[in-house]
Amino acid sequence: MVLDLAHHLSTLAEAALCDDQRIEAIRALETLKSQACALQAELAVALDASVRAHHAGLRLPTAQHGRGVAAQVALARRESPARGARLLGVAKVLTGELPHTLAALHAGALSEWRATLIARETACVSAADRTTIDEALCRPRADGTYLIDGWGERRLVAETQRRVYALDPEGVVNRRRRAEAERHVSLRPAPDTMSQLTGLLPAAQGIAVWATLTRVADSLTSQGDGRSRGQIMADILVERITGQAAADAVPVAVNLVVSDQTLLAGSHEPAWLLGYGSLPPDAARDLTRSAVDQARATARRLYATPETGALVAMDSAARTFPAGLGLFIDLRDLTCRTPWCDAPIRHHDHVLAHAAGGPTTAINGQGLCEACNHHKQAPGWRARHTTGPPGSPHTIATITPTGHVVQSQPPPTPTPARLHPVSRAEYYFRDFVLAS
Repeated sequence: MVLDLAHHLSTLAEAALCDDQRIEAIRALETLKSQACALQAELAVALDASVRAHHAGLRLPTAQHGRGVAAQVALARRESPARGARLLGVAKVLTGELPHTLAALHAGALSEWRATLIARETACVSAADRTTIDEALCRPRADGTYLIDGWGERRLVAETQRRVYALDPEGVVNRRRRAEAERHVSLRPAPDTMSQLTGLLPAAQGIAVWATLTRVADSLTSQGDGRSRGQIMADILVERITGQAAADAVPVAVNLVVSDQTLLAGSHEPAWLLGYGSLPPDAARDLTRSAVDQARATARRLYATPETGALVAMDSAARTFPAGLGLFIDLRDLTCRTPWCDAPIRHHDHVLAHAAGGPTTAINGQGLCEACNHHKQAPGWRARHTTGPPGSPHTIATITPTGHVVQSQPPPTPTPARLHPVSRAEYYFRDFVLAS
């Protein structure tokens, strides 16, 4: 059925259509996407019910019933486990408490994301109030149209929130308290070797931080500071948080994985900054040069095969166990090894469980985020290291309870150099590496 649909869609793309037919086809495909999402939600809920019944039959603790279902949904949809958990949660709400929203999704009147917005904004009210809001927003009129037709996302959220406030003001207060408890700071890479530091704060605290930064920036600008207002605010934020005198004097240890070719011989191969991602070679050299100038740099050699770049060992400076081996796994895997999961590594996991005789080695180790490590403990999940030719990438095959197999490999490391002469101009970095 899937192959037939793919064939028909391919035929449609190649057909000689006029422009109005192309528009109609685009609209029909959008409706098809919504219908597919509705069906995915129903299938995910059915899978969850089946797995929970199986776990109950195994007499597992009730809290462990359904463990691993979200991870299976995520793998099937090529999403991260965190995203899979959110999709499963929304699916349960749609099928259990928002029947009109689900029907609108089946009809193509809503996208999956807009259905998620309704589920999210009604999370704090009772099931009865949720049903009332669901009917008011998504029940079709007599002529088959919907109240929500033509609404943008902001209006949909605002109208949903207005009905929530009217039905359950106390629930809104409780939701605000829960939101304040979920305050946090996150870091994401941005283009051109920049990063995006985000703080989710209560409104008053966020405004206070913003007001302080703008006041200092305005003061320095009036005194003739040559930086832009935005640059001043960014620099002040770094200086106030780290306590350093200048924003670019970074005192915090960072792990930079870079090949000797890039560091010493002007190669154009990118480096990898742990916790950030890929770094252009010139930025890697600048960061290293700045660290050396400030006497803040240390180096640890990592050995990789020149042919494949597979990381195979760490030099004797890092033999402390488990910290040294854990760092080796962090530098090899970089992020969680689960396919489609980019979460930071939180746990060092035995591929073959330690209780089953799995050794504590780099080959039998992998870096996982907390959620993925917990999913792996659910009944029916298995993993094994796949042996390849010497020097081949570290490959792990994960088998889900349904027998589906997914494989993962760490990202390739910067390619190491073979022996080559080094010019006199490169001794500055050579001395730094060897001395470390």
